[in-house]
Amino acid sequence: MSYLTNFPYGVSSNGVPLLGGGIPATAGTYYFVDATNGYDGNDGRSWDTAVKTVAQAYSLVTTNKDDVIVLSTISTHTLTAFLDVTKSRVHFVGDTFGRIYGQGAKIALAGTAVTDIHMVSNTGTRNTFTGIKFIASNTATETTAAVGEGGEYTVYTNCSFEGAKMTTTGYADLLLNSDGGQFINCTFGNTSTPAVGAIIRPNIITTAGGVAGGVGSSKDVLFRGCKFLRHHGGTQGAFVNVVADADITRGFIEFENCSFIAASTGAEPAVAIKLGASLTNSEVILSGSTVGYNVSTMATGTGVIAGNGTPTSITIGIQST
Repeated sequence: MSYLTNFPYGVSSNGVPLLGGGIPATAGTYYFVDATNGYDGNDGRSWDTAVKTVAQAYSLVTTNKDDVIVLSTISTHTLTAFLDVTKSRVHFVGDTFGRIYGQGAKIALAGTAVTDIHMVSNTGTRNTFTGIKFIASNTATETTAAVGEGGEYTVYTNCSFEGAKMTTTGYADLLLNSDGGQFINCTFGNTSTPAVGAIIRPNIITTAGGVAGGVGSSKDVLFRGCKFLRHHGGTQGAFVNVVADADITRGFIEFENCSFIAASTGAEPAVAIKLGASLTNSEVILSGSTVGYNVSTMATGTGVIAGNGTPTSITIGIQST
């Protein structure tokens, strides 16, 4: 007969890690974070001995050991400084109920510190983030995005990304410098908070080298089943801003079965995916049922591929409601 433990040294049954509830089964160590009742002097090995902060849990994990950080979903996990994830094969797990947005496990950062370039920056290899809402209210001039993704083969599943700066051209919910990153059932931005003025304030920006210590540029990135939400202040607005050819240096960025939704109370952007230059070594691929709403054109420029075609230049019309 098998007996379930109360997570004293991980999530296990008779010493075997369990998958239940969406928590990954690994050979690593599990650390629990309870922002309400935890204490950073604890060992973090169970809910009864949970630590209080994500930063403390991260300090306890070992790189390349598939350690898991489990976040409580009943309160916001507030950072005092940006979380710089440089370790590899570390897994952050929050809400395991499959929410695309409105996750209970929230990571937040507010303030004006010039060192808070992002709220969370990831440059590790094969890290994963599941069921987490990233809410960045840090407003320093130096802050360029809520989350900076510069790692290799990172997977974000059922996460949402929201940055607070709505008056800054080029600021984004996500700064993308990823090699092989995968975003599954994620949401970027919202339709309720308007951008102020006719500016390009996208959900995603691809500025090469924007994530310090990362891979430098994007390669073979997949967005599957994701929602991109914006309340645009003018027709210049965009959901994705590929600034330069060098931002995608190999392969593709693919949007598969994604929705780009502009609030009907805001402006209708002229283009959803903006290319600042022709792409010579890569493509932006629109596959499956990817579509935009209240958008004049989905994408324009050399290097965009839609459906089964392989054109070098394309303009894609989009439903306007």
